[in-house]
Amino acid sequence: MKRPYTALITGANAGIGLALAGKLLGQGYRVIGTSRTGYIDALSHPQLYCLQLDVRDAASIEACKQAITRMATSIDLLVNNAGVADDVFHTVPERASFENTFSTNVTGLVFFTEAVVGLVPPGGQIVNISTDMALLTEVAMNGPAYRMSKGAVNIYTKMLAQRLTEKKITVTAIHPGWVRTKLGGDQAPLLPEASAAGILDIIQTQKNSGEFRNVATGKHFAL
Repeated sequence: MKRPYTALITGANAGIGLALAGKLLGQGYRVIGTSRTGYIDALSHPQLYCLQLDVRDAASIEACKQAITRMATSIDLLVNNAGVADDVFHTVPERASFENTFSTNVTGLVFFTEAVVGLVPPGGQIVNISTDMALLTEVAMNGPAYRMSKGAVNIYTKMLAQRLTEKKITVTAIHPGWVRTKLGGDQAPLLPEASAAGILDIIQTQKNSGEFRNVATGKHFAL
């Protein structure tokens, strides 16, 4: 009997992460979700497990890694979804929000990935939730820290894809669309469930590593 695939989703307690967890559970995955509190109150399933993780804290990353290794021998799908956009409606960089954004979106994402990448088997996938706002062709004045942090995520995606080529691990940066979440705001046109459905479709069909994929438009290109 084939074992169920295991997915690891950071920031799975709300928004896109929560919706994607539900979609993957519906596909038969065992899902390990993380949140800063260690709880996912909005979703209950026998194959859903929640771990405490604050990606800004090295000790929290190590503790989460140790908990994961006690639960799973491999992670077939890692979705780096946890992120913040403190200054998305501002045009001038502000130090506190800048440091928090980079600590979460870049440093946290990179070092959590590095902590667990050894659990991803050949044929596995790593998905980094990014944004088209970070593309040079789409740069505008607002959200300086958010745009720059996600630009760094795109660069890390390409570097990691190159590094993991021989292991046949696919690494993809995904723009989830403008989604109606705490981060995206009430004016966003996409509901988290619609975005999660698009992300799931990419996960199930993605073949080329090192790509940027856009849920909203379907466009994709090599980074």
